[in-house]
Amino acid sequence: MSPTDLTRPLVTSLVKDAVTAPSMHNAQPWKFVCRADAGIIELHGDPLRGMPHEDPDHRALHLGCGAALLGLRAAAAHRGRHAAVRLLPRPEDRWHFADVELHGPDDIDRDLVALHAALPLRHTSRFPFTEERIPSELTDALCSAAILEGCRLVLPGAWHTEAVLGLVHDSERFEAADAAVRAEIAAWTRTGASDEGPGTEGIPSYAFGPRQYDVTSPVRDFDSSRRVTARVSAPFEKRPQIALLGTAEDGPEDWLKAGQALQRVLLRATLDGLSTSLMSQPLEWSELRSVVRDPASTTGFVHMVIRLGYGPQGRATPRRPVSEVLTFD
Repeated sequence: MSPTDLTRPLVTSLVKDAVTAPSMHNAQPWKFVCRADAGIIELHGDPLRGMPHEDPDHRALHLGCGAALLGLRAAAAHRGRHAAVRLLPRPEDRWHFADVELHGPDDIDRDLVALHAALPLRHTSRFPFTEERIPSELTDALCSAAILEGCRLVLPGAWHTEAVLGLVHDSERFEAADAAVRAEIAAWTRTGASDEGPGTEGIPSYAFGPRQYDVTSPVRDFDSSRRVTARVSAPFEKRPQIALLGTAEDGPEDWLKAGQALQRVLLRATLDGLSTSLMSQPLEWSELRSVVRDPASTTGFVHMVIRLGYGPQGRATPRRPVSEVLTFD
């Protein structure tokens, strides 16, 4: 594909799809640069949108950008183009995450074409799920989706699930005792107060979900200080169904691969009628992250705990306009 094919309308539409990706606290830590003469779309991380207390090594920032990269690939496939990706193309620039070149339809990933339909439908759901168990054919498909991106999705057994839920509750206690972490979370929530950040980013109060009657589900409460008085309480599932996404190694390239796998898994789950939410709390504390994994598993490092089930899909959270995250050079 010649560089002239990177038209503004095409690239703008690709990025508009890409930024539907999830990111920690909906910080949207990505920047895209279109270099039409070179035929490349660059993906950069934005360190100004990092979480120095919860994500000091920027692992979660890489995950969010990786998820956006998968969305870009799905958008390209939907438009009859194959997105060839080179990760970390300039080692001297740690924030230059990927270069993307668009080619013709010969190498299109047909699964990505199908997943494109889920991009506007995938939303984090912090609502109760039913106790209905997920059929093995669906969980097998999710595991296969992760493998396609060089990652592994593990569905823990009963004892391991209980152990992970215990670590979630431990992380909640760590968080409650750390004023800097609580302030960081508050900076990315939107309750309607006049001193909050832009409404195009962060977690709006309508996405908090109900309070839990009984703390059985690994759902983060973004309103632990009870600033939103109208929230109702509801019982959550007694037996949460979770999956652990991980890689064998633990560096920036692995994080970007894990972000792509995360988005592929979430889109596959959405198409299969599942609701999902993400739980990173125990992974934000070095004391807890190392014990989240199953010691018998070949997955060396866990990057995300995913809650799966049947229930409300949740509502879309705001996104920054494409004009803020895409530049043309």
